[in-house]
Amino acid sequence: MIARYQKIVLLSVLIYAAACMAWWGPQRPWLALWWALLPLWMLCAVLAVEFAAMQRLNRSDRVSLATARQLLRAWLHEVGAALRVFCWRQPLWSSSRPDWLPEQPNGRRGVVLVHGLMCNRGLWLPWLVRLRAAGHAHVAVNLEPVAASIDTYVDAIEDAVQRVTSATGLPPVLICHSMGGLAARAWLRARSADERVHRVFTLGTPHSGTWLARFSQLENGRQMRMHSPWLQSLQAQEPLARARMFVCWYSNCDNIVFPASVAALPGAQHRFVSGVAHLHMALSEQVMQSCLDELAGPAAVQAQPALTR
Repeated sequence: MIARYQKIVLLSVLIYAAACMAWWGPQRPWLALWWALLPLWMLCAVLAVEFAAMQRLNRSDRVSLATARQLLRAWLHEVGAALRVFCWRQPLWSSSRPDWLPEQPNGRRGVVLVHGLMCNRGLWLPWLVRLRAAGHAHVAVNLEPVAASIDTYVDAIEDAVQRVTSATGLPPVLICHSMGGLAARAWLRARSADERVHRVFTLGTPHSGTWLARFSQLENGRQMRMHSPWLQSLQAQEPLARARMFVCWYSNCDNIVFPASVAALPGAQHRFVSGVAHLHMALSEQVMQSCLDELAGPAAVQAQPALTR
């Protein structure tokens, strides 16, 4: 569904750009180019507003405030990440690399990858290459319907976990970006599945909600509002020991999940990555390599102390 929607948006943008070049190009090429790139300028502006709001709210948070240099670099990286993910990988190449399940167990732990809101499995394409090369069985889910309750995604995660476990004989690791981490927690609650998963990595997951979700009218968006009834119910029904299997990545430049400490789950291990924006966190070489290293052996990044809120 997301791939089809983003193909339509991408095609519309290309038609608009071509019309601008055809209308103004012969006489005023620079004006034509400026108007043709208007969608890009709008993307840059929206992200800039998100970063400004993030920086303001992070001033009262417990994490170190991002510097002006970090903000600029994170903004540039996030613009590039948005173009790669939403205009290339997800609409055009999301099915280019299939899930991989070996015919015989090879002793390596498998992985289930769970994307966030407005994404699909195309987000994980660089991860799929690395996982296949390292011999880790993997399934990348598509969470649909797009605007449904987060509880709706339990069955998709259940199916993926069963497939990976059957192929490896081992409880898998879940790697989840943004809302995907909440979907993993919803699955654990619905299936009481603590013994069926080895570890859960969350990348920029709004474990306590996010300030930005107040503007969403989608059902899953409303569930991600700070301290929403859904989040409070989820936390109340979780055993205290469950958080120990979580490793939560968070950043002082996350322009979607802020203030920054909402991405920390009490009782979990925490990994702080400075100067990395929300979507770019799923593409970050540092984050990707650290998670893959932890799949293969001891943690490659020293755990941070648990945040309190």
